[in-house]
Amino acid sequence: MRTALALATLLLAAPAAAETKIGYVDFQRALNEVDEGKVAQGTLKKDFEEKQKQLDKDKTDLDRMQAEFEKQAAVLSEEARRDRAIEIQKRMAEAQGKLLGFQKELAERERLATRAIFDKMVAITREIADAEGVGIVFEKNDAGIVVAPASLDLTNELVRKYNARHRPGDAPAGDKKAAAPSAKKKAEPKKADGAK
Repeated sequence: MRTALALATLLLAAPAAAETKIGYVDFQRALNEVDEGKVAQGTLKKDFEEKQKQLDKDKTDLDRMQAEFEKQAAVLSEEARRDRAIEIQKRMAEAQGKLLGFQKELAERERLATRAIFDKMVAITREIADAEGVGIVFEKNDAGIVVAPASLDLTNELVRKYNARHRPGDAPAGDKKAAAPSAKKKAEPKKADGAK
């Protein structure tokens, strides 16, 4: 809402503002389309599936334990029933804690992986805006853009430039910006020396 109000204020302001070239970018779509984003999402999905298998096994064990308890409840003493019920409750609480821990861990890993990618996308978006004379770039989802001409969409150019500059596996997430230029500088002099 604040973004829409800021846009309305900008468009109604000085005549110079009306001449400002505007663009938008869909960072979520770009994240899904850049190679590094696909790799990060694939890794996170694989980790999620492994954790889900562990949780499914825990649930199966708890279901089996509960079924055995219900079958034996009639022949168990009151104390034994109480002890088994407490044990089942304890195991259920542990499983719930494990689930919450996994969710928190995966959410944090996703945040860290995507943050590094988003930071690089913002820098590339700035470069595109400067090169094309775009004065204001909105994020499609945050700005509430419902309809806009495709000519204002910078997302395809962002994905193209991102993939050309950042290849998955070149360096750890967050270090690629620093690692990629130094690797190029080291490689180029070797080629030049070999050519002489």
